[in-house]
Amino acid sequence: MSWTFAPARGFAHDCAQHRDAWSRLHASLGPGNASALLAADFVAPLIDHFGRGDELVACLQDGSNAGASIRAMAIVRPGRRGAWTTFQPAQAPVGLWLQAPGEDTAGLARSLMNALPGAPLMLALTQMDPMLMARPADGPRTRTLDYIDTARVTLAGSFEDYWNARGKNLRGNLKKQRARLERDGVATRLQVDRDPGAMAQGIADYGRLETTGWKGGEGTAVSVDNAQGRYYRAMLEGMAARGAASIYRYYLGEQLVAMDLCVEDGTSIVVLKTAYDESVPSNLSPTLLMREEACRSLFDAGGDGGKFDRLEFYGRVMEWHTRWTEEVRTMYHVNYYRWPGLARLHTLLEARAKAKSHPAHTTTKSL
Repeated sequence: MSWTFAPARGFAHDCAQHRDAWSRLHASLGPGNASALLAADFVAPLIDHFGRGDELVACLQDGSNAGASIRAMAIVRPGRRGAWTTFQPAQAPVGLWLQAPGEDTAGLARSLMNALPGAPLMLALTQMDPMLMARPADGPRTRTLDYIDTARVTLAGSFEDYWNARGKNLRGNLKKQRARLERDGVATRLQVDRDPGAMAQGIADYGRLETTGWKGGEGTAVSVDNAQGRYYRAMLEGMAARGAASIYRYYLGEQLVAMDLCVEDGTSIVVLKTAYDESVPSNLSPTLLMREEACRSLFDAGGDGGKFDRLEFYGRVMEWHTRWTEEVRTMYHVNYYRWPGLARLHTLLEARAKAKSHPAHTTTKSL
């Protein structure tokens, strides 16, 4: 077995071979592990819209013929101070790394580091999900570190059972909001679009919600005219073409007040982005009202033997997540070093730097 490399731009544009290989390996992971966030039609637009041009597609396979068994693939790029890292734009919730079932992550990473150009001193696998890949044990040349806690909702049983298990404050607050809307004669409506032709308008609507809020003021909002907007449109259109994307809209009367951008795989639906109309009165929570109705529809359509097994959020756990679910797991980074002494030195230097700036926190960071 040997690693081969090719410019990642080819993955996004002119080389079907690499996309096909990625898709075959992704499919081999099976239900529950073949996340929509690692599908080829999610990854290719990331490279196209956010790549610097120095990213590589790395592929490890048995032999060189078209039918060779693929053991691992990754999108990687050079970092700082002699390090390489998995490609990690902000729009990618998990690191772009795939490995066949049963493979040893540490062994794969060490072999990739040794094969990369320039004899790097370290390889960082960023934003790994323990549900997709077991967290490796620390070793002489291996260090893992916590990234963020993320939440999910298991869509099993009835919505009523799930909802009754939520806190009284959440249930009571939303019940009061719905009663207030009913008294005022304001109807609520949840609309879900999965047609590829609806994605462009969905991004335009989403962009209008974000640009009128605080993200618009900071210049970080999605817009049809910026790289984020072009990425989400291209990605959602590609995913929707095979029934793997959805846009949720929530209306109060005729006013669009909240939206979710989602991708889907065989077992889960992932909320990538959420926006709401910040002009809505503060005594109303359009996002939570939408989330309640969306969860109800997912439980009704999912659960045991249904469409989805779980709803994934993937962002950093916020206070509202803890009202929605108790299911939280810790994502992680992995650093692989060329020499054990380098691992010890890096850990020591990072710990000292942390102790100086944040005396209560001494977690090592990935490069």
